[in-house]
Amino acid sequence: MAETALLIRGGRVIDPSQGIDRVADVLVRNSVVEAIDANLGSPEGATVIDATGLVVSPGLVDVHVHLREPGQEHKETIATGVRAAVAGGFTSICAMPNTDPPIDDPASVGFVKAAGLRAGGAHVYPVGCVSVGMQGERLTEIGELVAAGAVGITDDGRPVPSGGLMRLALEYSQAFGIPVANHCEDKSLSRNGSMNEGLVSTRLGLTGIPNAAEDVMIARDLLLAELTGGRLHIQHVSTRQGVEMIRRARDRGIRVSAEATPHHLTLTDEAVNGYRTEAKVNPPLRAEEDRLAVIEGVRDGTLDVIATDHAPHHYDEKEQAFEDAPFGLVGLETALGLCITHLVEPGVLTLSSLIERMSCAPARAFNLPAGTLSKGTPGDITIFDPGFEWTVDPAEFRSKSRNTPFSGWTLRGKAVYTIVAGRVVWEHTR
Repeated sequence: MAETALLIRGGRVIDPSQGIDRVADVLVRNSVVEAIDANLGSPEGATVIDATGLVVSPGLVDVHVHLREPGQEHKETIATGVRAAVAGGFTSICAMPNTDPPIDDPASVGFVKAAGLRAGGAHVYPVGCVSVGMQGERLTEIGELVAAGAVGITDDGRPVPSGGLMRLALEYSQAFGIPVANHCEDKSLSRNGSMNEGLVSTRLGLTGIPNAAEDVMIARDLLLAELTGGRLHIQHVSTRQGVEMIRRARDRGIRVSAEATPHHLTLTDEAVNGYRTEAKVNPPLRAEEDRLAVIEGVRDGTLDVIATDHAPHHYDEKEQAFEDAPFGLVGLETALGLCITHLVEPGVLTLSSLIERMSCAPARAFNLPAGTLSKGTPGDITIFDPGFEWTVDPAEFRSKSRNTPFSGWTLRGKAVYTIVAGRVVWEHTR
């Protein structure tokens, strides 16, 4: 095989995993990072990217993505999801298992892994189910899932209702070094609600989901993680009390990582006014005090991961009456711009801290070979322009679906090049 080389010249290289934040060149040779230095010259035969004025970072990692395949290809396919990912600057994504059928056996894990390889863009890492058929009754064969390529387990889309089953999952998963992720929701408290319980739901006459529906299960899972010593990952935290419980748990040394989504960081339940189904998500958009608590959790590292919970739906599904429409929004192509505009520019996070939350920490949480530009690591790199101003237009999305509440928003920050294994898989023409 012929030797390949890519030189990224003169960008602001930010790699929190190594404490790097300086103008430098990055050389990738034969798909791995070979060097970072002030002047690497012009290696013979190398493709050169001029990154002057741009930020060069480890490739972004999203540990919470719904690719819908198999079974719901009218919403998204692995190929279209990968295209959306690289357009958003993501080089690695974790595929949730609530497909049809669910990803609960080695064959289905292998299917997702193979389809990800065929898509030829971002790395696709399958996440297997906690329970067989996502029924919450019987533990999957975790070892077989991991052997087939699963990097974690979750029944996301549904909570794990049984504390006993969650305990078993946290115990058995330790033998394989993977996290157990949970969508924290006590269904007996959420009562088939469709938005946050509060003044807005009362005014709209919609059944609300109280904060307690999420908080009760976060508390349960933290106690079980403490009991078992297992690795817990709490998905899409949306409540102030949830943030505080996770903060205290981390102080006590409990092995927990936790994620915030860009939509819970930027929107409140006021976005539902007018019965806007594009703002219907689960957990729901909460009150302003919850949004501010989630922001503070991201700022201080309590919520160490930013993940999109990219959840595509067909237009017709979201056009139903609010209570009948499905939960979820697409997020891969807006996440970076939302976070730079609403976290970095107001001074909540530095660019280095943002890259830590969107690359390094998620890679650590799921043990992925990503989140660093260390010598010898895969040449997965995101080059973005933090000052590039653009307007969200769903018609331009690479995703198969368009369900976003951010249409028409003006954002700053966009991926210019997305590089996977030393190969440019996305280039934005500025």
